Amino acid sequence: MKDKWAPFFILLAAVLWGTTGTSQALAPEAAHPIAIGAARLAAGGLFLLCIVLLSGKLNYKNWPIKTTILASVCMALYQPLFFTAVTITGVAIGTVTAIGSAPILSGFLEWIYLKKRPGTMWWCSTLLSILGCLMLFVNKESVYIDPVGILMALGAGLSFAGYTLVSRDLVERYSSLSVVAVVFTLSAIWLSPFLFVFDMSWITSVRGVSVSLHLGIMATGIAYFLFAKGLVHVSSSTAVTLALAEPLTAALLGVFLLGESLNITSWLGIFLLLLGIGVLIGSPKSSGSEKELGMVQK
Repeated sequence: MKDKWAPFFILLAAVLWGTTGTSQALAPEAAHPIAIGAARLAAGGLFLLCIVLLSGKLNYKNWPIKTTILASVCMALYQPLFFTAVTITGVAIGTVTAIGSAPILSGFLEWIYLKKRPGTMWWCSTLLSILGCLMLFVNKESVYIDPVGILMALGAGLSFAGYTLVSRDLVERYSSLSVVAVVFTLSAIWLSPFLFVFDMSWITSVRGVSVSLHLGIMATGIAYFLFAKGLVHVSSSTAVTLALAEPLTAALLGVFLLGESLNITSWLGIFLLLLGIGVLIGSPKSSGSEKELGMVQK
């Protein structure tokens, strides 16, 4: 039964991630995007660490230090790479490149690392979802392609794909709560210098505290806990494709909460995103078997 629910855990995580853009739009004007990302990981890491310590589920015995550090570095790198990409080359191109490249890069890493080639249904679903994502964002603004911005966006996509693949190895052997608590606490430490580089006075306001707590607890702590729970029964490539529900959620929240409007191309993109995700969930191979999980090289 847990196998059946695993894709929906990941979809719910993606929905929570999709609230990030709306939260940032409601943040104080003085809040720099990278500073928000650093505060997000700090709040999320502290929240998860408190929960796991109170529950008494943290077990340090034979904990894989190298794998944990790699996962935390991947997640820490994603924040500045993504925000830098959208700053240099624009929200539309930066988002499409980062989010759209992640499933392809995840499938490639899974093929190299796990020796498991993605199936036909995964390719169909991924291509439909990426095309939908492209159509959803391409009309948001004038297209400006900057090579450095594209490189940063690809780095963000690779970071998320790498985090997903490495975390799958961790959640196979330890509780999902313990994994995300340790990984995100380390990620927050890696990004802590940004808290001193940028002006953080905005965080003391009511709006600043509210945005930080929402991003830290809901869009990071709970979201990545659900994502880790889903990874136990879902392949990393499938999980990253399902995570494309994030831009779908962001677009719909923009329409209903921020008063944004979508043209017919964007609505068609939403349809293709939903179709791609539906194809993947309906596929009998959408969840990983125990045999596949055991193929991770220790």
